[in-house]
Amino acid sequence: MKVKRKLMRRLTSAVAAALMTFAGLGAAGAAPAQAAAPTAEYVALGDSYASGVGAGSYDPASGDCKRSTKNYPHLWAAANPEYKLKDVTCSGAKIPDVRANQLSALKPTTNLVTLTVGGNDAQFAPVVEGCLTKDDSYCETGTIWASYYARNQMVNELSSLYKDIKARSPKALILVFGYPQAISTTGTCAPIELSARKRTAMNGFADALAEGTKKATVDASVYFVDMRKQFAGHGACGTAPWIHGVNLAESAATFHPNAAGQEQGYAAKFLATWG
Repeated sequence: MKVKRKLMRRLTSAVAAALMTFAGLGAAGAAPAQAAAPTAEYVALGDSYASGVGAGSYDPASGDCKRSTKNYPHLWAAANPEYKLKDVTCSGAKIPDVRANQLSALKPTTNLVTLTVGGNDAQFAPVVEGCLTKDDSYCETGTIWASYYARNQMVNELSSLYKDIKARSPKALILVFGYPQAISTTGTCAPIELSARKRTAMNGFADALAEGTKKATVDASVYFVDMRKQFAGHGACGTAPWIHGVNLAESAATFHPNAAGQEQGYAAKFLATWG
């Protein structure tokens, strides 16, 4: 009996020790679940389509860059609070501007990068102005020259930029958002009417920008997000536009996404793609 009681005491002590060890492991394991998850880093780069010109609600601190709190980076970040957004997008930015003024925001720890750029390098504003103020032939010639650049030289410039981004942030997911076709083929474009020839030419230029950008992403092995299908039926001059037509109150917003375009166009596509 003494031997049995001694054996039982040993077993009881062993079980108690095991339970104490298990409880300690449970407490240690529970702590990380209760702690806040580490914040992921998201950096937004690009031009006026990324900064949100045309969407309103501009951050006064952004000055001439006109970063909107309704742009697609802000809308996506609001829906994904585990990401900390650093928005360095800027209206008017060209590829060299992104490299010189925006890439410094990137870190080796950056997790997500988005970018829309190339339109200004392809002379988007002068082409639009020519199509609005000159005849059909002038508009077609301008878009042809701009489209040639977009399908050739721009590809190499963008590819080099994407590789620079990858070198600075090697673990980041890089999403390159393209440009949509800006103009509906039907509807009235008051106060300046656009002929069918001009609309075709300008949408052809948008296709060249998209195709050139896509080729550059393939060359650099980053992801391209094509916005043309997303905006189909919502171009300027149509019945449900997500893009401004000629905007007399804010000329820079002409043929740029409005608030709906940023939210239902870009941000919705972004959320469907990642997050």
